[in-house]
Amino acid sequence: MSAALAIARLLDTLEALGTIARHMHPPRLDALVASLGDRDAALRAAMADAEWPEPLREPAERAGEATLRACDGLRAAVGSIDGPRQSYRALRQVSRALEALYPLAAVLPTVDRFFLTSDDLSVGPSRSDAPTGVLHAGNETSERGGFSVYVPEDYEPSRQYPLVMALHGGAGHGRLFLWSWLREVRGRGVILAAPTAIGDTWSLMDPPLDSGNLLLVVEQINQRWGLDTSRLLLTGMSDGGTFTLLSGLDDESPFTHLAPVAASFHPLLLTMAEPRRVSGLPVYLVHGALDWMFPVSMARTANRALTAAGANVTYREIADLSHVYPREEGSRILDWLLG
Repeated sequence: MSAALAIARLLDTLEALGTIARHMHPPRLDALVASLGDRDAALRAAMADAEWPEPLREPAERAGEATLRACDGLRAAVGSIDGPRQSYRALRQVSRALEALYPLAAVLPTVDRFFLTSDDLSVGPSRSDAPTGVLHAGNETSERGGFSVYVPEDYEPSRQYPLVMALHGGAGHGRLFLWSWLREVRGRGVILAAPTAIGDTWSLMDPPLDSGNLLLVVEQINQRWGLDTSRLLLTGMSDGGTFTLLSGLDDESPFTHLAPVAASFHPLLLTMAEPRRVSGLPVYLVHGALDWMFPVSMARTANRALTAAGANVTYREIADLSHVYPREEGSRILDWLLG
């Protein structure tokens, strides 16, 4: 069986897992897992029979193994008393699969297109000796406080680049969360950073702890590659979204735009913010109507309170979204940031 067929089945299975992740909601678990059909069985057979050219073997096999672990974990979650938690844990394997697969984008057109959101986008050859692509600084999944970064492969030293800093959810990790955004930023001329909280989650009770680390990350990226300081976006999911507001509303924050997703909110937060910081601040607020962790009423309150305080709020309430990251919203957020 050809390696090309194995790659095609791998990409198809990853797309199906992405759809499951986007629509994950505990009452829907059985139906979502059923939507896999026989993709994992077909992928397993294709991977076993594929004759890989040697440079492709190691990344393709690692990507395939992680993808199949995700499928196996989801199937085991069906009917389990701890099914929802198991399913979220299984879906983390998708990020590991994408990380393993990404180097093949440089040599396989089908993989290159998979990591772009539109056929109209492309990434040209490097024009600098600077390191580009996906890089990590003290950010193995066993480490805390480091960061992962994506620098466009066609980076030009003469340009200044907008920054998206994406904060993972509670108990998450920046190295894994990077892949929630990479396809959206790739081809858009944007640097993406995904830091990891110093503790198990963001320092919600001691904001300066992680805020200081975020500032250091911005400074390191700016010194190494050069940032457009008029377009610095802080965004995050769940606890990362809450910390986006908590840290981003501070008067010392370097971020020019905020985009919290599925965040908690209390109006007292605004009593701690300087009015000059909030006035005119662009905020893109995203929440799911089905969110079971932070009810959508929190987002509606945040919209009203931030707007009353003078922020320039774009509010997106998504009817079919649970407490998961809506990847399709990334392109809209980039249009808003770059517009």
